[in-house]
Amino acid sequence: MVSPAPPLIPADVRSRLRALRLFPQRASGSRGIGMHASRSRGAGLEFAQYRAYEPGDELRQIDWKLYARSDRFFVRESERESPLTVWLVLDATASMQQADQARRDWTRLHAAKALAGCVVELALQQGDAFGLIAINGDGLQLLPASIGLRQRDRLHLQLHGLHARGQWPGAEQLKPVWERIGAHDLVVMIGDGFDEAAIELAERLAKAGRDVVHLQLLTVEERDFPFRDGHRFRDPETAQELLSDGSRVRADYLARFAEARRTLDARLQAAGIRHDTAFLDAPIDAPLQRLFGRRGGAA
Repeated sequence: MVSPAPPLIPADVRSRLRALRLFPQRASGSRGIGMHASRSRGAGLEFAQYRAYEPGDELRQIDWKLYARSDRFFVRESERESPLTVWLVLDATASMQQADQARRDWTRLHAAKALAGCVVELALQQGDAFGLIAINGDGLQLLPASIGLRQRDRLHLQLHGLHARGQWPGAEQLKPVWERIGAHDLVVMIGDGFDEAAIELAERLAKAGRDVVHLQLLTVEERDFPFRDGHRFRDPETAQELLSDGSRVRADYLARFAEARRTLDARLQAAGIRHDTAFLDAPIDAPLQRLFGRRGGAA
C-alpha cells in the first residue's frame, strides 16, 4: 500500500479548484458531448471506495446507513472508464531551482510541484486518468497514467522526491514521451519556458494531435528586476556569469524580457497551444483559474 505524501496544496486553493473543470480544446466525437459537465464518479456505477464528506459533495452520494453506524458522513464513490488522460510534463532542469532573494525557500520547482498538484486535483474530481513525466539532466522520470486516490499519492510521492538538476536532455531520451502520450491526450507542460528544446517538444506534441497546455513559471525578480547596484548574474544550467550594474541595464533588460514573452506567446498561439504565465508571488492556482475558470469545464 502506498503511503500518502504531505499535501502539495493548501486547503483554500483546493476549495477554489472545485469550481474548475479541465476540458480539451480539441473535441473528439468518439468521446460524446459534455463529458466533463459532471463528476465521473457517482451513483449507479461500479463501487470504488468511501471517503469523508466534503462541502460541495452531493447529498445523494452520502451513505446514510454508514452514517447511522458511525455518526460520520461518508461519500460513496464509484468509478467508470476515464474519458480523458491528463499528462503532466514537468521541467525539473537546474533553472527551475531559481528563487527570489525575498523568499529563497520557494523556488520555481516548488511552485511547479504545487501547480502540478492542482492539475491532479482537477483530474481526480473528474475521474480522469493522470500521469507524470518529469524531465531533468538525469533524463525522464515516468509515472504511467492511472486514476484514483492511490494514483494521486503515487504522483505526490514522486513529486516530493524530484530535484532540479542539469539541462534539458536530447531527443533520444525523450522517446518515452511519444510512447506514452496518446493522440487526443491532454498534456500540461509546466516550466520556465527558457529551454528551446522544451518549446519544440510542446510544438511537436501539438502538431501530432496532442492537446497541449503550457504553464510558464517566472520569478518576481525576472518580472521587476529590482537590482540597483553591482550584481553577479549566474545561469544555473551553464554556470556562465555576468557582472553588471543593475540600474544601468534595468531598462534594457525589461524591454528584452517583455519582447521575449511576446515572442513566446505568439509562437505557442500559432501552434494552437493554450498558454499562461504565472509569477512566484501569485496564487498557485491563478493560471488554472484564467485558463479553465470561464467555461466551467464544458467540452
